[in-house]
Order: sequence, then structure tokens, then C-alpha cells
Amino acid sequence: MSARPSAERAGTQHVELTRGLIALFAFCCGAIVANLYYAQPITELIAPDLHMASGTASLIVSLTQIGYALGLFFVVPLGDLLENRKLMIATVIVSIGSLTAAAFAHTPGWFLFISLLIGFSSVAVQILIPLAAHFAPDESRGKVVGTVMSGLLLGILLSRPIASVVAGHFGWRAMFGAAAVLMAFIAVVLVLTIPQRQPSHQATYFQLIGSLGHLVRGMRLLRHRSFYQGCMFASFSLFWTAIPIELTRHYGLTQTQIGLFALIGAIGASSAPIAGRLADAGHTVPATFVALLLAALAYLPVMIHPAWGVGALVVTGVLLDFAVQMNMVLGQREIYGLHAVSRNRLNAIYVTSIFVGGACGSAFASRIYESGGWHFVALLATAFPLLALAHYALIGRRVTA
Repeated sequence: MSARPSAERAGTQHVELTRGLIALFAFCCGAIVANLYYAQPITELIAPDLHMASGTASLIVSLTQIGYALGLFFVVPLGDLLENRKLMIATVIVSIGSLTAAAFAHTPGWFLFISLLIGFSSVAVQILIPLAAHFAPDESRGKVVGTVMSGLLLGILLSRPIASVVAGHFGWRAMFGAAAVLMAFIAVVLVLTIPQRQPSHQATYFQLIGSLGHLVRGMRLLRHRSFYQGCMFASFSLFWTAIPIELTRHYGLTQTQIGLFALIGAIGASSAPIAGRLADAGHTVPATFVALLLAALAYLPVMIHPAWGVGALVVTGVLLDFAVQMNMVLGQREIYGLHAVSRNRLNAIYVTSIFVGGACGSAFASRIYESGGWHFVALLATAFPLLALAHYALIGRRVTA
């Protein structure tokens, strides 16, 4: 599969996007994005050790996502201006430092600041994905993006069980130390294997950031897709932030058992390549409707029959993950086709909206659970995809078509 990037400056490599290189992109994406989620299932271990109030423990997850959103907005657009590989390596080096600092933190305020920095420095993944789309031919771009996204999504889903198991056996600090070592390995991989790409776009940094507003105002499809996935990720983040608390307090599961629960949820990552192929075949409209509908229905097993217990929660987790990842790939396939030279900025806007939604969902998870238990969590988490589905059915479907 040959890829010939157009209108690039000297320093851009012409590469053959082989299966091996696509797999490497996917692996790097998964390893980097996992940094955002290691803390999610182990906040019940981190908070007491740092003398953090249980009601504010979910701020660890929220600040990580807010940091990621800030990095998406202020760093990722540079992928349309600076050589991509050097930019990614720089952010990974910051990740190594912040993860190492997290392993040695002893105060709540310092750890929360580090969480923000971990999120901010994990944005290399959102430079890698447009890079893969850039090198991919038009006719198979959805398939390539879906394959790379499956690596990213596996990183999201596997990070939780890995963190639970490692923290359960070696303590939560060991998880952050191990993540720092993994990032050092990823930095070496990026140096040795990822192709160079020097964009042709010429502008100052402030002109580049200013252009984000013009892109949002000028592209209705981008606005709608960002809204849908922001709602979906709010539900996703609310579920995965609250579920470890429910499994620990209500069902008495250990960290290892919570890890196994999250591992089952990784089945949902299988929707990414499926979504890519559907988009390439021109089935984006019905596939989007199915994804939004599945997410809206995912919580029904728990609300209809709470006595089904952990089994019902497993069904909810798998369906929700499947739907969220499917809709994300469909959206990325569409926005990458809007304006090739702006792909990093388009991706920055799209994924920033996603993680703003995710930060909103996780920020309230602990308080909602403490106030009304799992039932309140499920009701609020259902409202987000329902809102997206209603908007899509009434307005967005015509825009997508």
C-alpha cells in the first residue's frame, strides 16, 4: 500500500504504509493513551494514601482529562506546522518526567497538578493518528484509521485492568513507575521507526491557534461530530470512573477482580476496525445511528433488573465501549476528509470536545455516586447518549449525509 503525501516540504519521507508500520502506530497509540487511565480504577487506593477526601478523588481523573484537552488545543495543532516525529518525541519526554513524579508524590495538591501534566503530555497519540491518515490512500483511510484506533482503544481499555492488577500486588506507585519506563521505550521506538513528516503549512503559532475558531465556524459536520462524541465520552467516563467504586463497595471485588471486569470491557474495542470498513463502504449514516442507540440502551440491564448484579454491569460495559469506539472512528473518518492540510487541527478540535465531555462525566462521578448510588449514575450516564441521539435524528443526520 503506497502512500504519496502531497504538498509537503523537504524532510517528509515517502513511505509504504505496511501492515507492520500500521501495527506499530497502533501499539504506540495504545501505550501513550493508557497514561490517561491508569489512575481511574485505583483512585480508591491513591486517595487514602495521599489523605485526599473521597468526594474529590475523581478529580484525579478529571484533571488528567482536562490536561489532555489543553494539550489537544495548544500542542496538537502544531502537527500542521512542525515536523511531526520531533513534536511527538518532545511530548513523550515530558510524559516520562510527569509519570516519574507521580510515583513519588506525597501530597494531594502536587499529585493533582501532576495528573494535569500527565494528561497534557499524552497528546502525541493525537499526532500519530492524523499522521497515519496522512500516509494512507483515500480508498482505505477508514480501514487504516480504524486499525490504528483499535490499538488506541485497547490501550484505553487494557490500562484499567493492568493498573488494578499492578496496584493490587505492588502498590499504586509501582504502576506510575512502570508507565514511565514504558514511555522511555516508546520514545526510542519513535526515534527509530516513525517516518518524518514536515507539513507545508506556513503560519505563526498564534495564527495556527486562531484558525481553530475559523474551522469550527466553517464546518458544520465538525461541530456535530464533536458534540456527539463529547456526549458519548461523558457517559463512557462517568461509567468507568464510578464502576470501581460500585464493584468495591457493593460487591466487595478485589483490585484483581476489578481488573478482570475491565479486561472483559476491552471486547468493545473490536468495533473500531468494523467502523472503519463501514465508513469506507459509505455506511456512515446508519452506523452512527446504531452506535448512538446502543449507547443509549447500554444501561437498561442494570435499571430493569438490578438483581442481575455484576453480569448486568459487564453487559453495560461491553455495549457502551463498543458504541463509543464505533462512533469515534466514524467521526474521525469523516472529519479527516474535510481538509487534508488541517487534519491535526481538525483532530485537535474533535478530540478536545471528547475529553471535555469525559472530564465533565468523571468530575461528577464520585459526588453522584455518594449522593444517589449506582442508580443515579446510570440515569445520568444514559442521558448523554440520548441527547446525542435526539440531535442526530432531528438535525445531524442530514448534515452527515
